[in-house]
Amino acid sequence: MSFSESEVIEYLARIFATSDSRVIIGIGDDAAVVAQGAANTVVTTDMAVEGVHFKRIWSSAHEIGRKITAANLADIYAMGAEPRHLVVALSLTGNESMNWIKELAQGIKDEADTCNVSVIGGDLVRGPVVTISMTAIGEVSHPILRSGAQVGDGVFLSGLPGLSAAGLFLLSKEINISALRSSVCAERAVSQFRAPEVNYSAAIALLDAHALCDVSDGLLTQGQQVAKGSGVRLEISSEWIEASSGFRELSDLAQEVGAYVWDWIACGGEDHVFLATGIKLPGMQIGTVQDGSDCEILGLTQIPQGFTHFL
Repeated sequence: MSFSESEVIEYLARIFATSDSRVIIGIGDDAAVVAQGAANTVVTTDMAVEGVHFKRIWSSAHEIGRKITAANLADIYAMGAEPRHLVVALSLTGNESMNWIKELAQGIKDEADTCNVSVIGGDLVRGPVVTISMTAIGEVSHPILRSGAQVGDGVFLSGLPGLSAAGLFLLSKEINISALRSSVCAERAVSQFRAPEVNYSAAIALLDAHALCDVSDGLLTQGQQVAKGSGVRLEISSEWIEASSGFRELSDLAQEVGAYVWDWIACGGEDHVFLATGIKLPGMQIGTVQDGSDCEILGLTQIPQGFTHFL
């Protein structure tokens, strides 16, 4: 294919551009924001396709349900908003057992319950693979956007990304985790890929941020989106990240299995940590906002590589 995800999104944003004054934020951020009286409505949607986002041989139905729910809830929190409701559309092949379907639904409910969110409707169809499409609805008074970064801000992360990508690597390579010296980190990585543990309270603690987003498509990708949206340059220090909690364990695991740890940290997704810019924010500072454009991790001798949807 000859197009990237960002190119598709930019093209669709032009097609669906609207003059509706109620639309405060449209396509291009973690979620859309629509004016609805005193509180603005925040809406986001995400899709998980069997064989692309999950495999039933790797993950239980409960884990799959939690994973797609976490992705949607994280996008709401990434707008500085509070989630309220979920709507779920589900495509089944017809070969699933009722027990598997019940476990999937319970996984969705269990993750939603951690944020006091209700599933209020959806749709059910038959298809060639299991596909879960979820829409999350929330509320916010003053959304925090990717376009709010200011020169002089620090760049902060709510946690170290890369575990989910490491888990995918281990499962894809069919590596025997129990035989690894880094087995404890490896088990955490696989667990994070199957059903990410999202620190939603960390997003709530970032309500003073100038810019905020969920790192679901990789640190570099999301950093570039913030830089482009804000018209600034994000300079990230590899040394600052290397000094963070968990880096040494993840680096040791990567070395043991023949991977480049920065592929996981810089380009891996689905950990759903939060990237923010601002002044003296909670979390770990990994860089600064400068005049210029783009996002770069300084101090690396090798360019990180990661997953892209269409290239």
